[in-house]
Amino acid sequence: MQTVVIVIHLMIVATLIATVLLQKSEGGGLGVGGGAGFMSSRGTANLLTRTTAVLAVGFFATSLFLSWLASYDRKPSSILGTPASQSQPVGGATPVAPPTSGGILDSLKKADEQQKQSAPSGPQAPQSQ
Repeated sequence: MQTVVIVIHLMIVATLIATVLLQKSEGGGLGVGGGAGFMSSRGTANLLTRTTAVLAVGFFATSLFLSWLASYDRKPSSILGTPASQSQPVGGATPVAPPTSGGILDSLKKADEQQKQSAPSGPQAPQSQ
């Protein structure tokens, strides 16, 4: 489905670019050439203007549809690509489990006690008590 809409979108874009380049500007543009054509200059300008408007509406419609189609099945995910329960904290510290009872202060106190109980990995500065 998405591939079909992208192909239609690209065809609209190519046609829109060609239509805009064919229009006469103040300097003449690519539409330079005498009055020898199948329509008068006023009729050609009218046709190209309407064609440009229709193609612009098609361009915006397919752009919005592609944007909606891309976000249709989007689910939030981790930036790191791993679930939060499997990630390990930096520095070898033990992760703090979410509190089952009590508040955030209780869980911080438990984490602090766990950190004090673990053996130091190297020399540490003396702590006053």
